[in-house]
Amino acid sequence: MAKRPNILFIMVDQLAPQVLSAYGGTGVRTPHLDRLAGDGVVFENAYCNFPLCAPARFSMLSGRLPSRIGAFDNAVEFPASTPTIHHYLRIAGYRTCLAGKMHFVGPDQLHGYEERVTTDVYPADFLWSPDWSLDDESWLEWYHSMHAVLDAGPHRRSVNIAYDDEVEFEAVRWLHEHADSGDERPFALTVSFISPHDPYLAPPRWWEQYRDIEIDPLRVPDIPLEERDPHSRRHWFLTGRHQVDIGEADILRMRRAYFAVTSYVDAKVGRLLATLDEIGMAEDTFIVFTSDHGDSLGERGLFFKMSFFEWSVRVPFIMHAPLAFAPRRVSANVSHVDLLPTLLDVAYDGALPELAAPIDGRSLAPLASGSGDDWPDLVCAEYTAEGVRAPLVMVRKGPCKLISCPTDPPLLFDLDADPDERENLAVHPAHAGMRAELEAAVDRTWDLQALDTAVRRSQSARRLVGAALDTGRRTPWDFQPLRDASELYFREGGDIQASYSGTVR
Repeated sequence: MAKRPNILFIMVDQLAPQVLSAYGGTGVRTPHLDRLAGDGVVFENAYCNFPLCAPARFSMLSGRLPSRIGAFDNAVEFPASTPTIHHYLRIAGYRTCLAGKMHFVGPDQLHGYEERVTTDVYPADFLWSPDWSLDDESWLEWYHSMHAVLDAGPHRRSVNIAYDDEVEFEAVRWLHEHADSGDERPFALTVSFISPHDPYLAPPRWWEQYRDIEIDPLRVPDIPLEERDPHSRRHWFLTGRHQVDIGEADILRMRRAYFAVTSYVDAKVGRLLATLDEIGMAEDTFIVFTSDHGDSLGERGLFFKMSFFEWSVRVPFIMHAPLAFAPRRVSANVSHVDLLPTLLDVAYDGALPELAAPIDGRSLAPLASGSGDDWPDLVCAEYTAEGVRAPLVMVRKGPCKLISCPTDPPLLFDLDADPDERENLAVHPAHAGMRAELEAAVDRTWDLQALDTAVRRSQSARRLVGAALDTGRRTPWDFQPLRDASELYFREGGDIQASYSGTVR
């Protein structure tokens, strides 16, 4: 990539890397992601910084831990004054565009994007604000429901399918329009699909592809409620698990649907790659693929996300730029806060600009190049949303992972020796040194009491503001993508011969 590269950032929602063949999974057909991984850099131990949609996204766009920008849950405002990747890229001369979900909350629905060609899926207001004053075991009627598991299967149409079809169409249209526009700026296009997020409803074509595929059983079967750690017990009630009976057949059917939807979204990745080939920009485009968080998919009796066990908090993270980085696999611990400095490193050819605000991440370019000997190998994540009544945090350094919460006993795992997180080492004196080292990392990263206070104040303020904004005349913050149809095709008249050039506005 001799000139400044284009950037294509592809994000999916709730994709556990463990199901992908690039991460050792079996049974799921993802030929296009396999191609990206085979020619790219695969980060084997990549983590989100918050296992929930909006805070995870705000974190990766800002390079900050969510709590440092007040991103406590799915209904908190992303401050318009927070510099994002795309503010920096616009300053660098990039044309920036978003197609798809980003779950921005607040009146700013662009956050550095020059253009946005679809609306979002979820509300942009404070409607979903948690309330830590409620009983720990409160079930939220509007929240994730176990009926998503019981109802999993083929479905001709769903909100997710309709949305992702639109995202694909608009992203492909935008790429062709950019190629035909004469705009000499490099592009930075984000394409963000909601699949394979629940509900687990698969287009019939993709469901049928898995008719005769044997679905692997759970690695860690359902753990009885009385034997669970406190957060996993809260998770049971939060998701309504106490209201339904879920059997092995239900989980296998849900996984079949999840695999089918993963193949469905993989085909959309393939369409984007094919479009880059069609417009002659494949070699000049730096591609990043990731998910906002994972999905427990029934492991340990847990579903969806909202926990720090590996299926929920780990993410796929693949960088594809064969002219810049040779294919390799990187085992170092990395996280989403590393995305901003990485993309700026690529955009500025290694000469990072002066940052307007501090960040918590580091560029992954040295690791992708096979160096990075001074990499700290430490990742941090946090959770302050539904299902807890105090901040829940995680640190991983090397193979060791600590999960800590002021209201709960600690959990400590050695992921090399125990990748399924079956044995809590925090109770063993032999591992006191490891525990102390990671607890010190927690203390350096967070003031948990101050964070608890900040979360509760934020929730209280948002509940009041949200109620006020919902009273009387309501002015939504939801993004409305507007296009002037009078300027499309031949509506303005002109030379019909122009159609031969392929230029379409």
